[in-house]
Amino acid sequence: MKNNVFFRITLSMFVILMTSTSMGLSAQTDVDLDPEFGGRLALSIDKKIVKGLHVSLEEEVRFDDNFSEFNRFHTTLSVTYKPISFLKLGLGYALINPYNNNVFKSARHRFYFDAMGTYRFGHWALSLKERLQITHRTGEFNQYQNPANALMLKSRLQLKYKGIRKLTPYAYVELRHYLNAPTIVANYDGTNYLTDDGSVKGDAGWFLDGFNSIRMNRVRGSLGLDYALDKHSTFSFSFLADFVSDKE
Repeated sequence: MKNNVFFRITLSMFVILMTSTSMGLSAQTDVDLDPEFGGRLALSIDKKIVKGLHVSLEEEVRFDDNFSEFNRFHTTLSVTYKPISFLKLGLGYALINPYNNNVFKSARHRFYFDAMGTYRFGHWALSLKERLQITHRTGEFNQYQNPANALMLKSRLQLKYKGIRKLTPYAYVELRHYLNAPTIVANYDGTNYLTDDGSVKGDAGWFLDGFNSIRMNRVRGSLGLDYALDKHSTFSFSFLADFVSDKE
């Protein structure tokens, strides 16, 4: 009974926190709400090498826009290792194939390193996961928005409750920091903005001044529920609030 009461109180506090965060963001910037349903279907193969060391291969398909659009394929090969019971380390590579307007876009290559610590008390599990990742873009893209090799740091704090048989409720908050965001400057002569080569007065002159800007550009919060069909299959239902801050 005490655990259930504590769980309800924790979820309530989390909802209040996310509501306050969204109100704070909306007070500072214009926030466009875009509610939609989406889905992800994943199939994975996991092989235990020795105790604590696993290799896995996963294929994931994503759907967006109320399940009306196929979004992308994710193919991920990863290695995880638990040196001690409460610490898990991971190293992986993901091939990302975006799909939009009935065509596949240029592939992206992602490499990442994970470190996750977990503290368990009773039926509860509190974990902190740090992921350092670099994503290489191929093909044509806008360098004013993304570098060819985007370096990110993701930090996720998650709370799970495992005391309801096949059901596992959870809540998490995740912050994403851009470590090499594009730095954009304006060329202004006091009266007009100037373009770069062959400057013409009156035109807006925005210039790329490298990839050395560090900033937090995404905050995510989620309430979810995992339902285990068996030890191999799980349904996951979640509400996700996703706040993205892009420089204009």
